[in-house]
Amino acid sequence: MAGPIPWGCRASLLLLLAALAACNRSEPPPAQTGFRNAEALIGATSRYDAARFGGDWQVRAAFPNDANLRSVTFAPQGPTLIEHRQSCDAAGVCTDRRDLWALSEEGPARYTMRAAVGGAERAFWVLWVDEGFRTAAIGSPEGGYGWILDRQATGGEDRITAAQEILDFNGYDISALQMRR
Repeated sequence: MAGPIPWGCRASLLLLLAALAACNRSEPPPAQTGFRNAEALIGATSRYDAARFGGDWQVRAAFPNDANLRSVTFAPQGPTLIEHRQSCDAAGVCTDRRDLWALSEEGPARYTMRAAVGGAERAFWVLWVDEGFRTAAIGSPEGGYGWILDRQATGGEDRITAAQEILDFNGYDISALQMRR
């Protein structure tokens, strides 16, 4: 007949059970907001120059919520951003729409966008732009949208790939990114 377990053995047994329980815990999945992992670091480019960024940009890739976004125009004076969208109904009748956003600079390559109609707000960060200011990756910390912009509707595949890598590096789920050709 066995007697009571000595205190030292009980303490060792409890530590062993606690260690086993800790090993069995699984890590929670990363927090997802919009199209990016909210726990991932995100940063705006240090290469940014508002005057060089100004002008028309073609949307070469966007997430599903911006499927109708075709191009954007950035005006450093103001500064403002105009989104050019095209929506088509079931009958194939398409309409063009332009949405004006006033921008407030929050830091280098970081703005708060305010809709001219309705007053909605969202962040606009230039995450990356190539040396020639031909291709850019745009996003926001909350991850509600992300774009790859280019000065041309085609070409520059190496830069488009680099922009995809930047979105991925900044926590975006690029498997949901819709590429345009």
